[in-house]
Amino acid sequence: MVGGANPVRLAVLGAGLIGSRHVEHVLNEPCSELVAIVDPLPVGKTLAEKKGVRWYPNFAAIPAADRPEGAIIATPNQMHVANGLECIAAGVPILVEKPLADNVADATKLVEAAEKAGVPLMVGHHRRHNPLIQEAKKAIDTGRLGQVISVQGTCWFYKPDDYFDITWRREKGAGPVFLNLIHDVDLLRYLCGEVVAVQAMESNARRGYAVEETAVILLRFASGALGTVNVSDTIVAPWSWECTAGENPVYPHTTESCYVIGGTRGSLTVPYLDLWHNPVKPGWWEPLERERLSFTGKDPLGLQIQNLCDVIRGHAQPVVSGREGVNALKVIAAVKEAAATGGKVDVSL
Repeated sequence: MVGGANPVRLAVLGAGLIGSRHVEHVLNEPCSELVAIVDPLPVGKTLAEKKGVRWYPNFAAIPAADRPEGAIIATPNQMHVANGLECIAAGVPILVEKPLADNVADATKLVEAAEKAGVPLMVGHHRRHNPLIQEAKKAIDTGRLGQVISVQGTCWFYKPDDYFDITWRREKGAGPVFLNLIHDVDLLRYLCGEVVAVQAMESNARRGYAVEETAVILLRFASGALGTVNVSDTIVAPWSWECTAGENPVYPHTTESCYVIGGTRGSLTVPYLDLWHNPVKPGWWEPLERERLSFTGKDPLGLQIQNLCDVIRGHAQPVVSGREGVNALKVIAAVKEAAATGGKVDVSL
């Protein structure tokens, strides 16, 4: 990791909820220095004044002499590509919040532009940085579970009615599949391998808005493993990453699990990492033991900033590359297509 004696100069584009969280993490990490907040709205200027850094209404307004060494793009989703292309043209490495774009074609355009220019591009699937996910990945990769056969994922939470007072949240594209499930899909891809086909059904039976509120999804992984994922933003429940992982203090913290990964030698719960196995030989009559894997908890958003700084300094590769972000988006696009058509959709990677 880069040292604090030579911090990387970073700008944050977007001063909304996630942008303001990035601002705090950039300020808190010794490896980074916040030099600018870019946002055309008054909230951006106010935040910049509060933090004692420069404010600009847009990236083009930053003088060439004051250009940051890297930028975090936390603007609205529909602005990611335009903001990213502008930074790439200036030779500024970027961390782009998920999703990379509103659609696969635009996301691919952004990644290809970065690759052609030789400018590093990372994607904000920050959960991969979490030490508990790294420990789960290690258990799977070292064969503790044997051959992974199936995975179950639950992403249930309740968005209150006033959440939908903002018009765009009631429209297609603003539902839990696109906004929330993409994180879960990315983690399951990371842990179990690429998804090659999906089937799905959606419902809006509770609110009746144009956007989906519940989806049930079947996944086929390249390894032959199968998965089911159930997502809904209209269920009061403790089984979501937000409630179980304890990453963000604004969510209540429960002691439940949101994923179960099953293999020929054992099964693993996430995030609590309970590894169930037969101590002598696999068999349904054999005794079962539970081993809770240990890890040292660290804030994944802070670890993501550290990775960004290391990438900019040339000391590391991105934990989540632009191509990984595109592939996660391809799975989500396939889910939407499968729900609309009622058929199986292959994922072209």
